[in-house]
Amino acid sequence: MLRYSYTLWAPIYDRVLERVSEPLRRRNLERLAELQAEKVLLPGIGSGLDIPHLPRGPHYTGLDLTPAMLRRAQRRAHGRDDIELQLGNAMQLPFADAHFDVVVMHLILAVVPKPELALREAERVLRPGGRLLILDKFLRPEQSAPLRRLLSIFSRHLATRTDVVFEPLLERCPSLTLVDDHPALAGGWFRFIELKKEPDIRERPPVNGQESL
Repeated sequence: MLRYSYTLWAPIYDRVLERVSEPLRRRNLERLAELQAEKVLLPGIGSGLDIPHLPRGPHYTGLDLTPAMLRRAQRRAHGRDDIELQLGNAMQLPFADAHFDVVVMHLILAVVPKPELALREAERVLRPGGRLLILDKFLRPEQSAPLRRLLSIFSRHLATRTDVVFEPLLERCPSLTLVDDHPALAGGWFRFIELKKEPDIRERPPVNGQESL
């Protein structure tokens, strides 16, 4: 269903989102230069609106479920040998554990049918110490927002959900800790969120010659 709806959306997707989201994408992706990442994953890269703002240096892997979207992303990536694009599902990533230094999730958690799976997959492929950069729209816990919840009944079948709450998703990812969370747009409905993957306790080095507890 999601692949079908975004195949229909592909011809007008950029017109709808580019002008509004461009400054937000650029601002969030500026963090990549500071993080000095080598391998960066962009699940749900869509038509590639992030591509013009990706700094040189890292190797980027962009993944999307919809061939029509990927074709548009390929045109944007033309001439860049640091960007690899492939077909795939953000809820079932075809990559090994701890493979990426940074995962960028722009407007994808509120799109996929099971955002908790997408976040857990991002957690899995992120190396310990790596960062997860999120830009998306989320309701706050206990926020009623009746119109947004009602709208989601219809919009979730066409393009996106408007009723996703981020905090319960994070609770399902025990190795991810919150680094930053601040408003991006629409009175805080859209948020910039940065997460860090903590090392597994079993992987931490011994302390004074003894295993840490």
